[in-house]
Amino acid sequence: MAREQLQVLGALDMAKTQLYHFTAIVIAGMGFFTDAYDLFSISLVTKLLGRIYYTIPTAPKPGILPPIVSSSVTGVALVGTLAGQLFFGWLGDKMGRKKVYGVTLILMIVCSLASGLSFGKNPRGVMTTLCFFRFWLGFGIGGDYPLSATIMSEYANKRTRGAFIAAVFAMQGFGILTSGIVALIVSAAFDQAYKAPSYHDNAVDSTVPQADYIWRIILMFGAVPAAMTFYWRMKMPETARYTALVAKNAKQAALDMAKVLNVELEPEEDKLEKITATKTNNFGLFSKQFLKRHGLHLLGTSSTWFLLDIAFYSNNLFQKDIFTAIKWLPPPESMNAVNEVYQIAKVQTLVALFSTVPGYWFTVLFIDVIGRFAIQLMGFFFMTVFMFALAIPYHHWTLEQNRIGFVIMYSLTFFFANFGPNATTFVVPAEIFPARLRSTCHGISAAAGKAGAIIGAFGFLYASQPKDPSKRDVGYPAGIGVKWSLIVLGFVNALGFVFTFLVPEPKGKSLEELSGENDDGGEEMAELAGPPSHRTVPV
Repeated sequence: MAREQLQVLGALDMAKTQLYHFTAIVIAGMGFFTDAYDLFSISLVTKLLGRIYYTIPTAPKPGILPPIVSSSVTGVALVGTLAGQLFFGWLGDKMGRKKVYGVTLILMIVCSLASGLSFGKNPRGVMTTLCFFRFWLGFGIGGDYPLSATIMSEYANKRTRGAFIAAVFAMQGFGILTSGIVALIVSAAFDQAYKAPSYHDNAVDSTVPQADYIWRIILMFGAVPAAMTFYWRMKMPETARYTALVAKNAKQAALDMAKVLNVELEPEEDKLEKITATKTNNFGLFSKQFLKRHGLHLLGTSSTWFLLDIAFYSNNLFQKDIFTAIKWLPPPESMNAVNEVYQIAKVQTLVALFSTVPGYWFTVLFIDVIGRFAIQLMGFFFMTVFMFALAIPYHHWTLEQNRIGFVIMYSLTFFFANFGPNATTFVVPAEIFPARLRSTCHGISAAAGKAGAIIGAFGFLYASQPKDPSKRDVGYPAGIGVKWSLIVLGFVNALGFVFTFLVPEPKGKSLEELSGENDDGGEEMAELAGPPSHRTVPV
């Protein structure tokens, strides 16, 4: 049986959309802007790193990063992100969201700058220090996932909560777009200042010494947006749900939210004591009671995020390789090193501008209208359809007259990833778990996603290599080629569609209704999302 809600939490649930909501979106969202910039900017410069540090002057083609180096540079930040999601997710529930929120931002600022200052006496030394700093950069990024999602969900009202959390995540799209724009500006400036012949024309002089500054500037720029919001992040009060339900300080929660909402609120300490005293609200993570109530939900949020990120990161991190394979990007030997960065950045910026960013904001607009479940199911369905549509007639798309069609359909996979599971897998774990476990469970779900991203980053790098040795990158073993890699990703998306049925629909309900924290222990918690017609899973 449900008991009466604390006044301070009820006030948050029913609050009209106002300035503090948008302030919270910007403060939390700039963290995600930085996250996306840092994670995806590396894909813009990996080919440049190969040219600078691994080119043999007499070779017929420009150098590329060896397989182990390429996979490490691309994937090490994802490994750090996974570790950070688990650690900071747990710490956010133990110490409070605000106390550890600034630590993640400091890590991102320091390690963004340090990545651009990577040093060494030889290529191996430079790549080793770059990987070291990018691991810790990822560690800070990882902490931002559960903390930002949890803070936004606990600040939002229940009517537009999905849109607010999705808006924080949508800043990722602007981060990806900005990484491309910064790369375009920096490479264009250097190309004008230091003209060099193409590798084909002059193998010895095709990479000007100043090119070493390009990748460093691009990576270091990631510190700028994080530094801009540090002060405001530190001024945010702790969320009322953590202060009241976890720290059990009703008076402080009422004081903090009275300032935010500009209303008078009663502390209601006696009511809080009754709510937090029942055994119903004291079970631990992975206890029998937790598994009974939320076991399937955690499996659903973790598995769908895992499957989504295999496809999403494979596509995002290796766009340049896919577009090279269909000959939309010119052959590397026909460009100088600086111009190659410009061409890669142009392609990725166009994809972000016309598919990635719109997809995120379609989710913001519709998530509280049609619900999380419908958007996630739709996204996985269309990602599957378009992936198979690209893969099965793959050789048709490689013909010159069909390349634009390939790019359009390929871009649609990004649109439906972001107007779909890439956004909803972030939103739902921040809504359906109890306050004292919310950040931890979101961190576990996000870490499962990054495990998928690591498989995508490392697996696609090798799997996409053709069987023909003459067409493979030097040093790489035979793979299954781009066509069969895309087919595999299509099946991964189809599995995501199936596992979505484990995820409940939180639309329109308070966080306490969803988690059962307003249940008085007199009866087992009912289904999370109402009657079957509203899409729930019995627990």
